[in-house]
Amino acid sequence: MQFSFYKYQGTGNDFIMIDDRIEAFPEDNLSLVQMLCDRKFGIGADGLILIRNKDGFDFEMIYFNSDGSQSMCGNGARCAVAFSKFLDIIDKETKFLAIDGPHTALVNDHLVELGMSDVNSISNAGQDYFVNTGSPHHVRFVDNVLSYPVVEQGAAVRYSDDYKPNGTNVNFVTPISDEEIHVRTYERGVENETLSCGTGVTACALVYGIKHQLNEVKILTPGGKLKVRFSATADGSFRNIKLIGPAEQVFHGVWEK
Repeated sequence: MQFSFYKYQGTGNDFIMIDDRIEAFPEDNLSLVQMLCDRKFGIGADGLILIRNKDGFDFEMIYFNSDGSQSMCGNGARCAVAFSKFLDIIDKETKFLAIDGPHTALVNDHLVELGMSDVNSISNAGQDYFVNTGSPHHVRFVDNVLSYPVVEQGAAVRYSDDYKPNGTNVNFVTPISDEEIHVRTYERGVENETLSCGTGVTACALVYGIKHQLNEVKILTPGGKLKVRFSATADGSFRNIKLIGPAEQVFHGVWEK
C-alpha cells in the first residue's frame, strides 16, 4: 500500500490528513488506522482524517480517533478546513459534513473559525457538568489544573458506571481571569491527555460562559490558545457556536508498506 499523507496540528492536537477524494483508503481497516496513529510504529497522531467528496457540500470529513473509533473532533475539523484550503477545494469559506452533521467555517491566514453544532443543554453531573458538543464531555472545575492528576482522574470518570458503555471525554478547568480559563483534557479514543481538544474546550467555555454571563471565552490549553464565541438562548440552549484557533501543516510524506 502506498499513499501520500500530510500532518497537521491545531494547538498541539495532531492529525494524519489524507486526500481521499478517489476513496482509495480502506476505511474499514481499523487496525491500519491504529498502526498509522501509533507514535512508535507508525506516523503518530491523535487521529486520522480522510477528506472526501460529498454532494451538497465542499467536502466530507471522515474522522478516526487513534484507537479507530469515530466521533466529532473540533480541532480535527479546523485542520480539515485548513487542509481543504491547501488542496484548493475551498477558498475562505466552506460548508462541509462531519459525523455530527453539517458545519461551516471561515479561514483567515492560519486561523480557522469553525461553526460547531448547536448544543441543547448543560446537565449536572454530581458537582460537575456534562455537555455534548458533538462528542460527550464531562467538565470539572479544579483549584489548580496544572498539578491535577488529569490522566488518573480522567480515566476514572471516563470508565465510570455513569458513562458505560461508551464512556466520555473528561475536562478539568481552572479560571485564569474573568474571561479566560485553563483547560486540560483526557480524551476518549486516545485514552490519554491530549495537548488540546476542540469539542472539549467548547464544552468548558459554554459552562464557564453561562456561569459568568459571557458570550466569548478565551481558553489556554497545554498546546496553545483558543477562543469560543456563542449565543445563549432563554430555553438553555446554545446557538452560533464558533471555535476559533490556529491550524497548521507540519510536514508531508508518503506511506509505503
